[in-house]
Amino acid sequence: MKVIGITGGVGAGKSTVLGYIETHYKAKILYADTMAKELQQKGRPLYEPVLELLGRDVLGPDEEIDKAKMAKKIYENPILLQQINDLIHPAVVKAITDEIAAMRKCPTVDYFFIEAALLIENGFDKICDELWYIYAKDEVRIKRLMESRGYSAEKCKQIMASQLDEASFRKACKVVIENSGVQSDTWRQIDAILEGYFVTV
Repeated sequence: MKVIGITGGVGAGKSTVLGYIETHYKAKILYADTMAKELQQKGRPLYEPVLELLGRDVLGPDEEIDKAKMAKKIYENPILLQQINDLIHPAVVKAITDEIAAMRKCPTVDYFFIEAALLIENGFDKICDELWYIYAKDEVRIKRLMESRGYSAEKCKQIMASQLDEASFRKACKVVIENSGVQSDTWRQIDAILEGYFVTV
């Protein structure tokens, strides 16, 4: 089983690429953000530690951690933001590592894909066999974000400016998927790469 990390800027089409892979290949897809949210649910490992750090006023009526309240609290305080990242990130890495170990025993899975917003920055490369960079031109990404999320062009540019630049992504990733054009071109790139892994000479 090959473990592949998927990264790229906002609006590049990471979810679209993973949707295609999940449909056409024997692949397990894991989203780091989803894993982090699950670990913070009541009764899960991060629930009490997060409350100890942020206080119980971040809870909603259902006694679950309210993500909006949590976000407001940590983004107003850079020190708290760093503390919460230091708490959540190792737990997510451990959970993903455990999942990878379990999947290695599953003969029906050829690929394990990890999608994370900060894949490179948070060192997920250490648990991946290789990293893929999903690339799309800036103007294409802005158009997608304006259409799918209703963002203004200015907001798109602000978000994009806060992320790694293209050169950093390309330097860190073994594979680059060009996703600016029609989907059939993207699918052909993916097929050529994944099917090539199982070609024997």
